[in-house]
Amino acid sequence: MSSEVLAKVIRGDAVESIHRGHLIILGGDGEVVHSVGSPKTVTFIRSSAKPFQAIPFITSGACDEFEFSEEELALACASHSGERIHVRIAEQMLIRLGMYEAYLRCGAHLPFNEKEAERMMREGEQPTQLHNNCSGKHAAMLAVAKLMEADPQTYEELDHPVQQAILEAVSTFTEVPVKKIKIGVDGCAAPNFALPVSAMAKSFLNLVSPPEEMDPKLRSAAARISTAMVKFPELIGGTERLDTMLMQASEGQIISKVGADGVWLCAVLPCDKWPKGLGIALKIEDGDDRRARPVVAVEVLRQLGILSADALPEVSPMAIKNRRGDVVGEVVANVSVASLGAL
Repeated sequence: MSSEVLAKVIRGDAVESIHRGHLIILGGDGEVVHSVGSPKTVTFIRSSAKPFQAIPFITSGACDEFEFSEEELALACASHSGERIHVRIAEQMLIRLGMYEAYLRCGAHLPFNEKEAERMMREGEQPTQLHNNCSGKHAAMLAVAKLMEADPQTYEELDHPVQQAILEAVSTFTEVPVKKIKIGVDGCAAPNFALPVSAMAKSFLNLVSPPEEMDPKLRSAAARISTAMVKFPELIGGTERLDTMLMQASEGQIISKVGADGVWLCAVLPCDKWPKGLGIALKIEDGDDRRARPVVAVEVLRQLGILSADALPEVSPMAIKNRRGDVVGEVVANVSVASLGAL
């Protein structure tokens, strides 16, 4: 089965372009309750892997040994906007380790937050690695390396003990054997993982509703990560970032984590309606992050009843404006999961 149209860009009375992709929703026992396109498609999980990259941060004992806070744990799972609160917490994480910004191996980029980026450019302030959206994740990796007494200068390399521990965690939560996981290099220079879209959905389901046979240390780590993400949604993304907006609007019902190139993973926490939760995975085939992904994500959560019908109207449908600011079109979702919301 090929990908299917998940979003349409409409200008005037005509469809101008389309975004195709794959969507899957898993029930609490791992059963497929909704599927669009071909969820067996293998693609990179990108930053949606961050909660699993933080698993060894907890299971190794590093999080507790160095007395990291719950906010710092949340930042370890974040693709943050580089706002001052994010930079401050990332720096604080390094201070706990007796380290500084130069220890990071993620590279520097301007903040995703446009206002902060504009301020820095206006004032001639250069971005550092602390502004990198992955700085919290990398600080957590350094913590694990320090506890292991492993080389801190190569912590991002695949054969490093930190990355091998992460690979095992990804394998456990996705239920994909290590040998079947294809490896690439992410934008932050750390390894990343190519997986079936369906396995991505399973990983988030396992994060909020781990099976009883899972190692108790992993179950505990999953619970701590889920709790930190729910409690501090502003750290997982930031102002005007999709993860933060969705988690705030859902009032603690979900955890959400985007990944570059059109990936979005979400888990509905166990509740009366779904006692074991739901796992959701979306991949926009052309890698669109700004139009199709947010529109589809919001519409899926509305139809499931997680978001109200009028939640996040600025996101879905998404207005298309001309250079004068006139609304001349919109991006609309082309998904139907409403029957699940009615269950």
